[in-house]
Amino acid sequence: MPAQNRILTGASLRPGAFLEANGLPSPSAEALRHSGELADLLRSEIHAGGGWLPFSRFMELALYAPGMGYYAAGAAKFGSAGDFVTAPGISPLFGAVLARQVADILAQGGGQILELGAGEGTLATQVLLELENLDGPPVPYRILEPSPDLQARQRNTLGRHCPALAHRVEWIHALPEKISGVVLANEVLDALPVHRIAWREAGPVELGVGWREDRFFWTERPIASQELRERAMQMPMAPGYQSEISLAGPALVRTLGGALEYGALVFIDYGFGRREYYHPERTDGTLMCHFRHRAHDDVFLYPGLQDISAHVDFSTLADTGMTSGLDVLGFATQAQFLLNCGILDLLSRTSAEDAAAYLPLAAGMHKLLSPAEMGELFKVLALGKGLVPPLRGFRSGDKSRSL
Repeated sequence: MPAQNRILTGASLRPGAFLEANGLPSPSAEALRHSGELADLLRSEIHAGGGWLPFSRFMELALYAPGMGYYAAGAAKFGSAGDFVTAPGISPLFGAVLARQVADILAQGGGQILELGAGEGTLATQVLLELENLDGPPVPYRILEPSPDLQARQRNTLGRHCPALAHRVEWIHALPEKISGVVLANEVLDALPVHRIAWREAGPVELGVGWREDRFFWTERPIASQELRERAMQMPMAPGYQSEISLAGPALVRTLGGALEYGALVFIDYGFGRREYYHPERTDGTLMCHFRHRAHDDVFLYPGLQDISAHVDFSTLADTGMTSGLDVLGFATQAQFLLNCGILDLLSRTSAEDAAAYLPLAAGMHKLLSPAEMGELFKVLALGKGLVPPLRGFRSGDKSRSL
């Protein structure tokens, strides 16, 4: 029998008022129709669940519902025409630097490259081009991408920017049973569905989504999942504290760890170690939405038209990796990792006298390294098997002990 729901305050503002208050542009009529169809699906799931839908399921459908979710539909997500820009879109130096680390790992024992969630194919293009510059042997490049729309965009990007190398790329629909080489996941973990938890006087509860008066609202129930309840009970936060717990991220690491015979998993994302993630002053968690290059925290606004993400708890991923037979090969800020891998050397390949080429590269590098931009918030975690440390990217400034 379902427990009684507790209705929470702080539900989404009316869209018009919220858009005006946050300076967000209004969607087109076609986009609104699309969002309405997804909202209908979400409402049907809430009804089927007795008036309550776990937020993890809400987030999963909002992002990945076939043909309707944010990442499953056809609108642009990345770059100036989309909602946000990732590191490969900021500078080609990002993928070139990462290729150096990839080449080192492959040199120890060979294998393939597997990229999870390859966006529009920009990172794959950059890595393949730099590997060719390094005169390494041809390396198969596999992409696991469930979105047909993004697959088409990736093929187009590779065909335009590295047509001679595009034939090395293979698209797959499920993780291989055995993996050797390098698995790359750039800004993948933050888009995995998370559970929303609130701590009360009597203990933690799970937050879900209800529907009334033509709007979604937060509501809570006792935690049903034993794994989720145990994770929440390990963190005795003060009553009123709210945050996220990811079960999908550790599950992905367990699956990859079981499949990895040799090589490394390289995760690049924004997040923290556990102590900082669940800091007592971070009382409302890390959920964030991106819509037309503007960030806000209304996860109920226009389902399917905006990105929803949560920061990554890297400590839990590292713990999961170790219990899955993997070694923690390094943990560093993005800035430190890129510097260790030689981003300054790569920049120097372009003459400063060629201002048209050099200045955009220098500006992009600044965004990748600056503490005020991506340099400190973004982290790199490497887990692996059969490799001789230290990896190039963690020779200086390794923060593995902080996990």
